[in-house]
Amino acid sequence: MAGRIPKYFIDDLLARTDIVDVIESRIKLKKNGKSYRASCPFHNGNNKSSFSVNSEAQFYHCFNCGANGNVLSFLMEYDGIEFVDAIESLADQLSVNVIREEETNYQSHPTPYVDRKDMYLLMADIMRFYQQQLRHHVNSAKVINYLKSRGLSGETVKHFKIGYSPPGWDELRKRYATSSELELQLVESGVLISKSVGVSAGASGSYDRFRDRLMFPIIDRRGRVCGFGGRVLDNQEPKYLNSPETPIFHKGKELYGLYQVKQAHKDIQRILVTEGYMDVVALQQFGIDYAVASLGTATTPDHIKLLFRSTSEIVCCFDGDKAGKDAAWRALNNALGHLQDGRMLRFMFLADGEDPDSFIQKEGKSAFELLVENAQPLSDFLFEQILSQVDMRHNDSKSKLAQLAIPLISKLQATVFREMMEEKLTKLLGIEKEGLKKLLPAASILVKPKKQKSTPMRLAISILLQHPKLAFSLPLFPEFKIIDLPGINLLCEILDICRARQDLSTGQLLENWRDKPEYSNLSKLAIWNNDVEEDKHEDVFFDILENFLTIHIKTKIEKLKLKERSGKILSSIEKKELVTLLMEQ
Repeated sequence: MAGRIPKYFIDDLLARTDIVDVIESRIKLKKNGKSYRASCPFHNGNNKSSFSVNSEAQFYHCFNCGANGNVLSFLMEYDGIEFVDAIESLADQLSVNVIREEETNYQSHPTPYVDRKDMYLLMADIMRFYQQQLRHHVNSAKVINYLKSRGLSGETVKHFKIGYSPPGWDELRKRYATSSELELQLVESGVLISKSVGVSAGASGSYDRFRDRLMFPIIDRRGRVCGFGGRVLDNQEPKYLNSPETPIFHKGKELYGLYQVKQAHKDIQRILVTEGYMDVVALQQFGIDYAVASLGTATTPDHIKLLFRSTSEIVCCFDGDKAGKDAAWRALNNALGHLQDGRMLRFMFLADGEDPDSFIQKEGKSAFELLVENAQPLSDFLFEQILSQVDMRHNDSKSKLAQLAIPLISKLQATVFREMMEEKLTKLLGIEKEGLKKLLPAASILVKPKKQKSTPMRLAISILLQHPKLAFSLPLFPEFKIIDLPGINLLCEILDICRARQDLSTGQLLENWRDKPEYSNLSKLAIWNNDVEEDKHEDVFFDILENFLTIHIKTKIEKLKLKERSGKILSSIEKKELVTLLMEQ
């Protein structure tokens, strides 16, 4: 069983990676002196140079929102992936295999560690199994006839790697659960269900989750199979069955079809968000290759962030009934904090009983795209929904309008769009703009983090974090271990790491504290403008260390003198130490 990734491997991976290359493959950077600048991808702002990437430190930070970290932090935040996935992403780019420690105490762990890379490979095998079943199972003719009845061609089925899960409780289990360890992985990956009391699934400890269903593999942003959606071929319930939450699949962070959209378009002008797998597949069949689907859940804030990283325009397509309007309202609420000038969210609603699949089959591509073009802007939909709850014929209803609208507008950043929304509300309320300003909380404008109070310890740590090479080959300072100063233990820990490595970068250094409480404060100190001139860092740093040693000497002297004053006799060793310390002052 594979184990954890050793720290030395992560450190070596960071040493072999240039953060500038990785970030530049995702956002456009512009050289600015010794660093690179860009508009920050992590907040809604118009500053084109607030985001700084330092090649020497192998560290990034935003002067406005405070986002910062090394290349692993960037991948986790920008790509929406977790720590292990970020490591694997870097390893893939360098064409190296991730090294893992052997699990030595396996028996003490009731649940073995699941290697995610192994799980992705397993999911890819299962996808191929479902594809094979589509072609060769005894039910193949039935399934293929169903696909044809839905108007899908073999080319479209192949494009989305659609397959078929055979009926029966253990068809997949018999094929893949060849050991208890593999069975556990299959349960953790969501394709098997651990047997519970009362389920007649044979003598095994698990059974197949997906049975007699059309299978849609869910492919993540890196092209890996992370989950499945299964659709029945008849009128059984549930019509759609999705993979559960697993170590590699989180439905609130994935969108079906997004990988295919990004493969089809280098510059994605627009993304259409639908509610089902068949909608995406059917639209692709008719040449609309920019559609994605949420995975049995509402459009989440993570979905919105992910989509706006790929395009500047999102169109959400819902049924025109109450459920569809409610779903659109949830999407609107989740999107408000992520809107900025140049980004657009619109809504289109189909007639009752229609979905994108059925509509385009009957009316064709042109009619459908006309609806897309005429989709309702977010601002119109927001006020339409609010006004439906207010009778504007009565003056006292205006207070209710304000009560409903102000919390929503308050979520918007300080943009031209917010100004337009405020202007529209003032007209509806019949008040002046200044009157509305008194009701509205201040717009959320990102400001620079407050300047930290400068202390010798904070200054020393910040200089060392920003210039780790200063401590290379420094002697040990055993005196520091007994100085009673806040932060001295942390400084000693950083010194121990830095004195052993001449080529250590800020990004590598900080990785030692990723999962520790000190990480947040250290990250801030790593980007802190400590007002030390560029060519004075070494002098200031060593002056502080010398001052700490002086504090140590004075403290020792004071303790020995205090002992003498209290009437106690100093030993010969203590007398000698006192003389030596007095000479060192």
